[in-house]
Amino acid sequence: MSDTNKEVVDLVWGRPGGGGVPASLFRRWSQGFVFSEAERSALEQFEGGPCAVIAPVQAFLLKNILFNTEGSNWKDISEEEQRTVLCSTLSEILESACLSKTQAFHLATLPRAKTTDSSDITDSHPEPESSQPTDTPTALAAEELGFERFHSVIQKRTLRTDAELREVVLSLYDTWKNKFGVLLFLYSVILTKGIENIKNEIEDTSEPLIDPVYGHGSQSLINLLVTGHAVSNVWDGDRECSGMSRHGIGMEIGAQLLFLFFLLLKVGAFLKSPKFPIWILGSETHLSVFFTKEMALVAPESPSEQARRVFQTFDPEDNGFIPDTLLEDVMKALDLVSEPDYVNLMKSKLDPEGLGIILLGQFLQEFFPDQDSVIPDSFPVYHYNGLKQSNHNEKVSYVEGTALVMGFEDPMVRTDDTPVKRCLQTKWPYIELLWTTERSPSLN
Repeated sequence: MSDTNKEVVDLVWGRPGGGGVPASLFRRWSQGFVFSEAERSALEQFEGGPCAVIAPVQAFLLKNILFNTEGSNWKDISEEEQRTVLCSTLSEILESACLSKTQAFHLATLPRAKTTDSSDITDSHPEPESSQPTDTPTALAAEELGFERFHSVIQKRTLRTDAELREVVLSLYDTWKNKFGVLLFLYSVILTKGIENIKNEIEDTSEPLIDPVYGHGSQSLINLLVTGHAVSNVWDGDRECSGMSRHGIGMEIGAQLLFLFFLLLKVGAFLKSPKFPIWILGSETHLSVFFTKEMALVAPESPSEQARRVFQTFDPEDNGFIPDTLLEDVMKALDLVSEPDYVNLMKSKLDPEGLGIILLGQFLQEFFPDQDSVIPDSFPVYHYNGLKQSNHNEKVSYVEGTALVMGFEDPMVRTDDTPVKRCLQTKWPYIELLWTTERSPSLN
């Protein structure tokens, strides 16, 4: 195994004990990018673990199908469209990981010759792949390669331009589809980003990108695939924690494409407000994708929407009101006139009965009257979970539903109280979901 291969293995898998990486763990990650027969634009995940790669790829893939393809029936794409959109998506993620236009791209591939014994990573010239089954990376991929053998034969192909990258990624479609496609793509992202660059961004370099016990991808791995940056956190910008500076998602990253809600983590606003209405949802053990075609969800906030959001930061329990002692702070945060005399006048007007509280509805009506939200009252939504066992009849397909976004003052239409809804309520506190299926979709 070459030194570069060993560095990649150490970064991804750590340095396991005498037994090495468990064969069962390596087997779970040994799969390609395979489309579901039941949902032609959805990728399947065979076992737990590789969702850290598959879910981000699925999210970018949906973005490209829904918003970059004209006249396409996004749910029923042809085999040629599958090939084109998958390879375009993989190229896009690789371009995001590349630090500059002057830096080269590096693809991890298997050697073409089925009988090769080479153990060195070599920079091979990107020539078109042969169409003969005995002279392609997929022929080798079809063999029962163990962990050590697989990593000893990986080669590195260096490409200099975006156009060259997209051409070669497209020519390697069979490689991405077959047994080691997910791992080879992950290694390609790592090699393109640069091992040292990744180490500089990861908070704890002693922790591998793949958990050696459970096989889940780390937050750094997920962020690398989604944003091109292997930071360990999901809050906005950098923070001081116990005297240490910790890196989060920067504004220039958060302004990109599609991002994560995590049930157990505080997620910054940059991640909740992407350019496209596609979000990766995370449970403790799995990643899935929630999406819609309603672009109004990611439109810039109106003044009243901003006011509602700011007001709610002073109302963490979502009571729909704040103590009147906090009115001045809310008005300052919104750059409203906040002179003490004026604040007292507003207190009297907004709380004429002297109850000591300020209602959100009355606050918005006073300062932001007749400003309707740009978000429609209801819109179609979809949820993707790539695990076959998490889908009805073990067929990977989108679960369709309708989202209702209401204000606190609206009568609540109580639907499910599932993790999916609780996840989405971190952005829309008053969202309700009506699914077309008998059971709500699963985050796990």
